[in-house]
Amino acid sequence: MTPTSLPRHLVLLAAMAVTPLPALAQESTEPKRTVSVQGSGESTAVPDMASITLGVTTEGRTAGRALDENSRAMAGVIDALEAAGIAERDIATTSVNLNPLYDQRPDAQGRRAIRGYQASNQVRIRVRDLETLGTTLDAVAEAGATDMHGIAFGLADPTAALDEARRDAMADARRRATLYAEAAGAILGPVLSINEAGAARPVPFQAGVAMRAEAAMAVPVSPGEQTIRANVTVVYTLQ
Repeated sequence: MTPTSLPRHLVLLAAMAVTPLPALAQESTEPKRTVSVQGSGESTAVPDMASITLGVTTEGRTAGRALDENSRAMAGVIDALEAAGIAERDIATTSVNLNPLYDQRPDAQGRRAIRGYQASNQVRIRVRDLETLGTTLDAVAEAGATDMHGIAFGLADPTAALDEARRDAMADARRRATLYAEAAGAILGPVLSINEAGAARPVPFQAGVAMRAEAAMAVPVSPGEQTIRANVTVVYTLQ
């Protein structure tokens, strides 16, 4: 049988078998050029809430008397807080302690006798209306609070301020990357990765406030502003 007499499909198969296939496209093994930069950003916000640790410390000849006196005084402080508009969910006990009190001078055997007991009860409160903060502090002082460990101003929801700081950080990263790319004679390409390097929530501003035995006017307080910071590490391609 001559080639011309072969069926057409066999001729086509034979032609394909002898026709050289095009060379497969070789994938580039050259590593991508990249630039990694860090960007930082910040925003400011006025605090809209405050946290305060306060409490009562009492003494008694016996442990029971010290605790009873403390409980009565603390109940008065809690009542004053609720009357000032502090919700129950914003009042949390942080510690209750009872400790013996010893004589300063030891006896003949070198031992110091117990002369009484000291009881303390501390609560952490949140004041969500800062306009009432001064009068609230006065109310608890008049009600018998003896301890206060400062005021921490903060934001009830820092999300918007954090997002603003994050956008600022990304803009800073792109500015730096563009500068490096131009200095290297390259063109800044797409983003390969973004890593948030510990966005910082606002650190509560601590304001010291001394307790007063008698309150004649609202305690003056000023929340000021808080700075919120964010940091990112961004990797760009270079073209």
